[in-house]
Order: sequence, then C-alpha cells, then structure tokens
Amino acid sequence: MVLYALPYIYGIGLTSAREILSRTDIPPEKKTDELTEDEVAVLRKLIDAEYKVEGALRAEIAMNRKRLMDISCYRGLRHRRGLPVRGQRTHTNARTRKGPRIGHMKKR
Repeated sequence: MVLYALPYIYGIGLTSAREILSRTDIPPEKKTDELTEDEVAVLRKLIDAEYKVEGALRAEIAMNRKRLMDISCYRGLRHRRGLPVRGQRTHTNARTRKGPRIGHMKKR
C-alpha cells in the first residue's frame, strides 16, 4: 500500500504520507506496483516541490549539528563528545550513544 511505502523515503512519515496522498487524490490502499506512470510523476513532483527529503534533509541536519559544535553551545559539546544531547542520564544507561563498556584490567 502506498500509504506505508512513502515513509520509507527519509523525511516522510505517516502523517506526511497521508497528506501527500490526499493532495494527489491517490487512494491510500492502492498498492505501489498498481500506480500508473502519471500517478508516480504527480507524487514525485509534489514531494520535490514541497518536502525536503533524503540527501538534502541529511545535509541540513548535519549542518545544524556542525553549527552547534562551532558555536560551542552545550548541545554542540554533547554532540562532539558523543554523549546524549537531550538531558538523559548517563551515570547508568546511554550505552547506545557512549559505545560499549570499557572493562577493568584483570590482576595477574
């Protein structure tokens, strides 16, 4: 179904997919392989004109992070050190962001 296929594009979620399909008058329950060339062209044209997706969105997000790091604000420092940015605790947890634990050396 097109409704669930569109969110595979980076930058388009389920809400955006519903909005796109309602604006293009394509039924959400239609399968992607049943789309005609005209429908695909209309979808592509609308997404290109109104949404920032894939490479352009990734570049903008990277530039935002770089700007935070350049001005040395708190969030930028957290990005630079590879720690959680949004106030989560790091005494325990945060292993996804910090990486695997560094174990102790065994005595011989």
